[in-house]
Amino acid sequence: MNDMPLQATLARLIDRQIDKPGDYRTAIADVGLYRRDHPAPPVVCMVPPSIVLVAQGAKQMWAGGEGFPYDVSRFLVTSLDLPANSEVIEASPDRPCLGLTLKLDVRMLAELIAQDGLPPVRDKTAGRSVGIGSATPTILAPLIRLLELLDEPEAIAVMAPMIQREIHYRLLQGDQAVRLRQIASVDGQGHRIARAIDWLKLNYAAALRVEDLAARVQMSPPTFHHHFRQLTAMSPLQYQKWLRLTEARRLMLSEHLDVSSAAFKVGYESPSQFSREYGRLFGVPPKRDIMALRGQGAGLPA
Repeated sequence: MNDMPLQATLARLIDRQIDKPGDYRTAIADVGLYRRDHPAPPVVCMVPPSIVLVAQGAKQMWAGGEGFPYDVSRFLVTSLDLPANSEVIEASPDRPCLGLTLKLDVRMLAELIAQDGLPPVRDKTAGRSVGIGSATPTILAPLIRLLELLDEPEAIAVMAPMIQREIHYRLLQGDQAVRLRQIASVDGQGHRIARAIDWLKLNYAAALRVEDLAARVQMSPPTFHHHFRQLTAMSPLQYQKWLRLTEARRLMLSEHLDVSSAAFKVGYESPSQFSREYGRLFGVPPKRDIMALRGQGAGLPA
């Protein structure tokens, strides 16, 4: 079956909703749309557990030095909150890069696994938290029905949860099922790393002892460190640093904090160290970066 007509339908639905470049929330919970009119180099972003699908054009995500290209035939899937770099490969004003993001509900995945009576995942070790799946008609068709609800807002509250549940079910039947089932398995290493990441996101400004965090999720420090790096391509301390720097960037841009205030608020004791590490991550010193973003009239890149 040729699924390109489904991609074209999806692209038309997205194009009808957004006519300017950017990232847009929708009236449907956990569903976002995006448009890019030109190719763009990699920008720092945080990708939550989600699928990112291209209906027109092409993108690539970089994580741990590895590129994950995706286009109209392949979608990106992440099973953890993943620091990464997002790159637009193929886009033009006449044929923009159009797509959608759908945040995954790990609890829903676990419920569907239990309800379907699927056997437990034999391999409890954590694999990579990012992969590329095939954009099959069984995935595309419910996504189209989901976006069609944007033209029928009164039906969203009733219909959207059912369609989203179907999409999760289809994902569990697809080529990325093992990756998603590892995270949904409460006795798997991936689930424990996800719990550690949830703690880091809430406590990024606090001093971090990896041994304490490993104990919190009932893992030995060596095992915890190994699986954390395997899943995120970062050590726990590098992940915390990424969270601190990106939050400081938000504070300076959105809440107009100065460099020193932002540094102290996210847990740095030395503004000079903060500026050095900020420059290594974003490519420019903090003041210059924020001035450039404000000059573009932009929010945070996504």
